[in-house]
Amino acid sequence: MIEYKSYDYTRTIPVDDYILRYRDERRFMAYCRECRRYGNCWSCPPFNDSEDYLSGFRNLLIVCTRITPVVLDVPDAVEAGQELMHRERSRLDKRLLALEEEYNGRAFYAGSCILCPWEECTRRSGKACRYPLRIRRSLEACGFDLGRTTSELFGIEMKWSENRNLPEYLLLVSGFLYDWETPIW
Repeated sequence: MIEYKSYDYTRTIPVDDYILRYRDERRFMAYCRECRRYGNCWSCPPFNDSEDYLSGFRNLLIVCTRITPVVLDVPDAVEAGQELMHRERSRLDKRLLALEEEYNGRAFYAGSCILCPWEECTRRSGKACRYPLRIRRSLEACGFDLGRTTSELFGIEMKWSENRNLPEYLLLVSGFLYDWETPIW
């Protein structure tokens, strides 16, 4: 198991402002169409209700989680990065679901679904999701630019693996739509 440290940064922004400044649905749906999960995973596009899904809330709490591995030189950087992100996603997803219960809001997970292996997602066979009460979309699946989000709202640039090594840090971006009372992260 890879050792790491993580830290959650948070920022609240009015939903309408975030949509106006950071959403480029056409551009990001083009990226999504290039992914093998597109149309094959319930948390991934295409969706026919994106506008409705984003409406009805006043504010968005954005959570930018920085994962810093203790060691960068690992045998398989892709596998190691996925392990780190999966461990943090488990923590984040539970917290986001708890916020939904407490504040009557809507969560956005960081990335695609981790409840089942994507190859086994029931969307591929036209069946309903096995976990309809636990699955959530991501901000990027709704057309948001997470690179700009992390850079402009948190002052943190996204990093990518080079030469088969883990990057200096990994970022996960989650979100929570809500109306009035500011959630305590």
